[in-house]
Amino acid sequence: MEIKEIIVVEGKDDTIAIQRAVNADTIETNGSAISEETLQRIQLAQEKRGVIVFTDPDYPGRRIRAIIEERIPGVKHAFLSKEKCIAANGKSLGIEHASDEDIREALKNVYTPLEEKPTKEEITLADLMDARLIGHPSAKDRRIRLGEILNIGMTNGKQLRKRLMMFQITFEQFTQAVAEIDQEERNE
Repeated sequence: MEIKEIIVVEGKDDTIAIQRAVNADTIETNGSAISEETLQRIQLAQEKRGVIVFTDPDYPGRRIRAIIEERIPGVKHAFLSKEKCIAANGKSLGIEHASDEDIREALKNVYTPLEEKPTKEEITLADLMDARLIGHPSAKDRRIRLGEILNIGMTNGKQLRKRLMMFQITFEQFTQAVAEIDQEERNE
């Protein structure tokens, strides 16, 4: 599998894992204290070939993703769940621990956010509450599962609406994912 865009990762081990799974070039941020020079390289990469941000599913990874998203609009995003990024010893978390197959799957499900906000909001706050994704004891677990099903990553309640709009998730996709979560909970 060959990737045209340049993939932004956190470190050398992530680059090794990406290049083991696919044929791609990477830019390493070397942690969440992303430098101005690195941001400029990512901007140039976006202009020339496009960029896919593929950071770890943890706070530093989300922070890097947010910094890049704010500075360089139109970058694409690939996500992996925490479960797919846990080291064999269970002590660390990162893209470098994911299987080649999981990395390829995440890169197949890349999302490009909208450049401008949609005029009509398809999924409302009330829909999120009805789906028990906010304001409910099991909301966090349900949001994690929703992020896995829709391949949009893990979010808190506040970020969820923004992420759904940003990645143009339709009401139909949303309701199908919620139905899948409900079915899984009934089968437990």
